[in-house]
Amino acid sequence: QVQLVESGGGLVQAGGSLRLSCAATGNIVSINAMGWYRQAPGKQREFVAAATSGGSTNYADSVKGRFTISRDNAKNTVYLQMNSLKPEDTAVYYCNADVRYYTGIYYTKPYWGQGTQVTVSS
Repeated sequence: QVQLVESGGGLVQAGGSLRLSCAATGNIVSINAMGWYRQAPGKQREFVAAATSGGSTNYADSVKGRFTISRDNAKNTVYLQMNSLKPEDTAVYYCNADVRYYTGIYYTKPYWGQGTQVTVSS
């Protein structure tokens, strides 16, 4: 069984910073892409940032220049450093990972974390 456990959310004033972490545990063989999505109240879940195991990164236009995604492949962990936060960044942030695991047969499957709340006050 694979689990993604997120941490680091909270309440911060506009202009402040937060760092999210997401650790994948379980019978993991490898992880290709790991990333972050967010969902604000009344809105659909949207892509924020992603990083491949090879180091390529991709960002939503709304967070470019303010957020930085990074990975520790040895720890199966992804981070999201969020700077210059704005009230419109308020959302539940979800970690996502494409996990290859083995249970007698190899499988590749996307997993989601439980979400962590980020609230930015004006």
